[in-house]
Amino acid sequence: MNYFSEDELKCSHSGECEMDEEFMVKVNSIREVCGFPFTVTSAYRHPTHPIEARKKKPGAHASGHAIDIAVRGDKAHRLIEIALKYGMTGIGVAQKGGSRFIHLDDLTAEDGFPRPTVWSY
Repeated sequence: MNYFSEDELKCSHSGECEMDEEFMVKVNSIREVCGFPFTVTSAYRHPTHPIEARKKKPGAHASGHAIDIAVRGDKAHRLIEIALKYGMTGIGVAQKGGSRFIHLDDLTAEDGFPRPTVWSY
């Protein structure tokens, strides 16, 4: 089952959508097991996207292997629990203030990202 449209996954700057197919299979499986809708706040970001352009090298979102999902409380806990079972190696947690979300990616050290890791925003 595919829970996500290209429109919600595409780069807000370039309009391009280069999400990795295998990564999205994992995300759809996580969504299925969680059993609640995911609101995507960020997915693919082209390297020219202002957030990516400020970095020394493009980050996880530019690889097509990352997604941010608006979620809080017990659903955030459930999302993290299931994401780990599906091989997510990068988990970013933003759970205070108005913008609450969980970042998920499945990158590796071989991809040039120190993984596995968890961080907070």
